Amino acid sequence: MTRSLEVGGLDVDRLITDRTRSIDASGIRRAFELGASLKDPINLSIGQPDFFVDERVKQRAIRAIAENRNGYSVTQGVPELRAAIWSNLESDLGWTEASGSDLIITPGTTGALALAIFATVGDGDEVIMADPHFVAYPPMVKVAGGRTVFCDTYPDFRMTASRVESLLTPRTKMVIVNSPSNPCGVVLTQRELDDLSQLCRDRNVLLVADEIYEAFTFPDAREDGRCPSAARSNPSLLLVRGFGKTYGCTGWRLGYAAGPKPLIQQMAKLQQYLYVCAPTPLQVAAVECFDVDLAPLIAQYVRRRDMITDALRGLVDFAVPQGAFYALIPVTEKGGSTGSAFANHVLDHRLIVVPGKVFSSRDTHFRISFAAPDEKLAEGLEIIRRVLKSGSYADAS
Repeated sequence: MTRSLEVGGLDVDRLITDRTRSIDASGIRRAFELGASLKDPINLSIGQPDFFVDERVKQRAIRAIAENRNGYSVTQGVPELRAAIWSNLESDLGWTEASGSDLIITPGTTGALALAIFATVGDGDEVIMADPHFVAYPPMVKVAGGRTVFCDTYPDFRMTASRVESLLTPRTKMVIVNSPSNPCGVVLTQRELDDLSQLCRDRNVLLVADEIYEAFTFPDAREDGRCPSAARSNPSLLLVRGFGKTYGCTGWRLGYAAGPKPLIQQMAKLQQYLYVCAPTPLQVAAVECFDVDLAPLIAQYVRRRDMITDALRGLVDFAVPQGAFYALIPVTEKGGSTGSAFANHVLDHRLIVVPGKVFSSRDTHFRISFAAPDEKLAEGLEIIRRVLKSGSYADAS
């Protein structure tokens, strides 16, 4: 198939690398486009919180701008935010700067993950991740020249040491574990995470713990009142957390990574050339985030999770979310239907969900986000119930 990419006499097609061509645009982008094009959509696709940034945090950003904190910060982050993060890591995980760990504040958790992958993964190196997985992981590995190895976690979506062990080879550089997970909402137990940590240590493999949804762990998954974390038993891993999903400021692009100092220093070197630093006034404002009480918001998301389990009870079996704000729902088997067919069909009802194949090698599920107003969620769940009950998406009404 001939591509016409000539612009103003420039053959753009010749300039684009095979590496770039090999990466598809995220399937989630289509959901964003649909949300903008449909009239009064019921959008259960968006992976961002539906609450506003706390007023104290917003005011601190405004003051930081007025105080002319608008230039570059040092690459690893402003001192006051670094100090607040260290205080949080010490109280939660027992990590301290004196223990040989270091941290870097990055443009979002995606920035932290990209820096980690580019710093450690080279041509032919292997990175193990769950299937299903967060959409950005495989393209990052591909850009770095690595190879993604998928760990099949169906049907319970638990990425355990026993499932990972058989996938390890001499080329394995990294294992990525995401708990609470996107797209499944599954939270691994502390024992499961400890076992995975020990396996990676024994095999000299870097474990990356993507805990972007750590604060959104529901009470039924908490242990000792906290989110289970691989970092509690393994200070040699790379921990990735952030502020955007947790505090409703996804557009601020603020995340951080903490881990072995030699690795963080290499990531900082890359950040100097790629991003320079995270947005300075927003770093200053994020210090206030650690004083925000999230309990009422978590309770709200638990209630919405329960709305989903009540609505789908008796229709399908699915992994009940214990964190984040996603559920990965299987389609009914009648007629050989797929998650993509389901997602396309419900568009006729103004409902937007994401086909599971966006996150997986399988097209057997669809993802819903319950970061949506209660009335929209209830309306969407009623449509989902009707369509699943029909067993034939072409005939559902």
